[in-house]
Amino acid sequence: MINLQDISKIFTAREVETRALTNINLKIDEGEFVSVMGPSGCGKTTLLNIIGLIETPTSGTYYLDNRKVSHLTERQRTDIRKESFSYVFQSFNLIDELTVRENIELPLIYQKIHSGERTKRVNNLLDRFNLGHRSDYFPQQLSGGQQQRVAVARAIISRPRIILADEPTGNLDSTHGEEIMQLLTSLNEEGTTVVMVTHSKMQAQRAQRIIHLFDGHVVTENFTVPTGI
Repeated sequence: MINLQDISKIFTAREVETRALTNINLKIDEGEFVSVMGPSGCGKTTLLNIIGLIETPTSGTYYLDNRKVSHLTERQRTDIRKESFSYVFQSFNLIDELTVRENIELPLIYQKIHSGERTKRVNNLLDRFNLGHRSDYFPQQLSGGQQQRVAVARAIISRPRIILADEPTGNLDSTHGEEIMQLLTSLNEEGTTVVMVTHSKMQAQRAQRIIHLFDGHVVTENFTVPTGI
């Protein structure tokens, strides 16, 4: 599904160049759960952003479903993101002025899904994630774990093929972090491809494969026996 060939990324600011990634070669199959690990500043988030078509590589080629996507226009990248990707962030990124229900529903409004289908999908996810009793609450009225559950529900309501998760448990205690990992693992078992950046070795073991980055290079790849739930 995802095929990166000799991908490099250089950021330039005030004539100073910072090399974030160097000659990355990486393939991710449909239905895989892959963890990306490494120290802060090693290029993990940049790699995730290139996979998700948020950033464009400075050099190299990116194929998604055998289609070359590394140098598409912003409009073309946006269309593919809508079709294929959803994101879960460490900071939740919920909209404070919207209720739980409205936050979850928002991607469907952007996709111009009719109201009856939106209501059906939102209600299903509220039940699945045990958020029905909080549907009219605002994000600041929720615990961190509840906010991240809302963020995951919002990420999957459009039925994406690929979830990109950037430190999805970084702001959570161990109990709520475990809840989110169970949700991601369950989604992967249902067929969703998951690519997750994490600092946690324990959580990385939930994946089938762990990619280790250092100074913008892939230094090791390890296949795992995922830990049980």
